[in-house]
Amino acid sequence: MALVMAGVVFGGFSFHLMMGRSSFDAPLVVHAHGIIFMAWTVLYSAQAIAIAGGNVALHRRLGQAAYLLIPVMVLAGMAVMVHSAQSRGGPFFFAMNEFVISNGLMVFTFGGLALWALRVRRHQGWHRRLMLVAMSVLTGPGLGRLIPAPLLIPYAWPISIALTWIFPLIGIAADLRRDGRVHPAYVWGLGVYIGVFAVSMGIAYSPLGVGFTQWLVAGTPGAERPMGPFLPPGFGG
Repeated sequence: MALVMAGVVFGGFSFHLMMGRSSFDAPLVVHAHGIIFMAWTVLYSAQAIAIAGGNVALHRRLGQAAYLLIPVMVLAGMAVMVHSAQSRGGPFFFAMNEFVISNGLMVFTFGGLALWALRVRRHQGWHRRLMLVAMSVLTGPGLGRLIPAPLLIPYAWPISIALTWIFPLIGIAADLRRDGRVHPAYVWGLGVYIGVFAVSMGIAYSPLGVGFTQWLVAGTPGAERPMGPFLPPGFGG
């Protein structure tokens, strides 16, 4: 499952690059974000391969890097979100308040779940399942680049998030098939993820969320786009 999720992330970004929808001509904050998050994807995959091969010592040594990398990822994720919102208002097929508030809280959700997984690393059942749920959060940008997001307006954001739940749901199905029950790590991990997402959407569409988004982009090019999702003039024409 780790390699499948990594493949989704690499596949989504590679697809956009091949289609000419993205390029390497981007500000430093974007490149730094990409390098940091791809480093995590490689680390997570290497960790899964190491433990599957019985190399516990390597798994533990590599795991030490996660304590430093996770906080850096949260900072990089927030930085690139602010840059995207202020430079262009975020992706046009997402409501800007969804992108700023809900997307921002999803970054913290990943960080919280991943650090929780590290804290319970001695309990293998909890550790690997919580880390899987944390990694599923990061598949959103990859999945979002593989689905026809403009055709899903105005529901592109919640659909892209809901698709990431497929990975822990597959894990739940595997638990049921193997053990006849669902491990509580999935109940808590996925429950926290879904719960935070629901709360984030409520905040995003509250006066506070809309007001914060407007304040964040005030005086920048991002303020020129509508708050809601839209199709740019001439899109697809």
